[in-house]
Amino acid sequence: MQILAGTYKGRKIRSSSSQAIRPCSSRVKKSLFDILEGRIDFEGVSVLDVFAGFGSLGFEALSRGAGFVCFVDQHVDALKALKSTTLQLGVQDRIKIVNSDVSAFLGRAVEAFDLVFCDPPYSWPDYNLLIEKIVGGKLLAEEGFLLIEHSTHIDFKQSPYYSFHRDYGMTRVTFFQH
Repeated sequence: MQILAGTYKGRKIRSSSSQAIRPCSSRVKKSLFDILEGRIDFEGVSVLDVFAGFGSLGFEALSRGAGFVCFVDQHVDALKALKSTTLQLGVQDRIKIVNSDVSAFLGRAVEAFDLVFCDPPYSWPDYNLLIEKIVGGKLLAEEGFLLIEHSTHIDFKQSPYYSFHRDYGMTRVTFFQH
């Protein structure tokens, strides 16, 4: 797993052999950032990466110019990998790593982010609550984007925040905005 573009292009993102963490595939990541590049100027944006895993999406945004990334996860292997990559890239001043249950974090967070990546386990019981806490709860800046990676079996077209989605095999990424 590596960073695809920007300042840290080609640099490795630390991972582990844990089967409990499902990283975003390189193909999906490339496509998502191609879509975002036409819609957002990464320079200086603040990014929230929840269910961050190894941080592939957050580190990619940082490499492309994001000013700040907050990673949220509670898996020990994920937290170790996030810290290791942060040190390897020398970006400690632009990164915050939060060891927390995502629902608890979303319930107490007050900062607004320009871009939110959300990659919960596909078996997550309440996607709609995640969307409401992030977009309805003011964690998403007015012009910001929320991206949720999920199974193609789930459709969010009825959500008032739905913008569009892209399918990649059995994976769907849905984009939400205010």
